[in-house]
Amino acid sequence: MRLAAGIDLALHAVMALLDGPSMGPALLHASAAGLGILLLAGLWTPIAGALAAFYALWHVFSFGHPWHWIMMATLSAALALIGPGAWSLDARLFGWKRVEIPDRKRQTPPPL
Repeated sequence: MRLAAGIDLALHAVMALLDGPSMGPALLHASAAGLGILLLAGLWTPIAGALAAFYALWHVFSFGHPWHWIMMATLSAALALIGPGAWSLDARLFGWKRVEIPDRKRQTPPPL
């Protein structure tokens, strides 16, 4: 998920920058390219995913053809919620967080 979202976001931003927009949109597209690179590397994934979701939602309401950006917003929000995964810079720097749900059948019942 992280690779698909990062490549797509960076690719769209670079293609928009190659068109030669004015300074305001150029800064927005450059920050989108940075978010795509952060998602690709898996660095600060919850923050980058949330910002990428806001960027995609901005595209939904600002331009035509919203279905691609709706999918991008959903994918970015999911990444912000579930995290980067085991093969990421976040896992290397901060350790891989893993939630284990205990099996209720194997637990001993509390004493009465």
